[in-house]
Amino acid sequence: MSALTVRQWAPADEATLTALLEAVRAWTPLDGGALLDDVGAVLDDVVPAEDDVEELAERLRGHLMRLVAIAVASEAGEDEQAAVLIERAREVRAEDLPGDHHRAVGHLRRMAWALNELLERLGALRCLEEFA
Repeated sequence: MSALTVRQWAPADEATLTALLEAVRAWTPLDGGALLDDVGAVLDDVVPAEDDVEELAERLRGHLMRLVAIAVASEAGEDEQAAVLIERAREVRAEDLPGDHHRAVGHLRRMAWALNELLERLGALRCLEEFA
């Protein structure tokens, strides 16, 4: 048997602590109500107005980013179905918003479906208590 080696604890350097502090300051919690409101607005029978498309796209991208971060942190990616949904969320989030209103609404709806499916899966996996 080999002996375990334990590294001596050393405090983090200033650059690491500064980066950590900046990350904490930039963090915004998942707002499940706002997420569901945005998904509902996009998937509703009424097509979002052309003036609202860019703002909705930015909010949906933010929701996708937060959900993917939660999924990764909670190791939901080990679940095969969640891994597929995480990848789909990343792909749709990375796509540019089309200039044509009709295609832009289609893109919004793909983002909303990706959000909805990932949210449901994370709830089923108990990664999000309020949606479990």
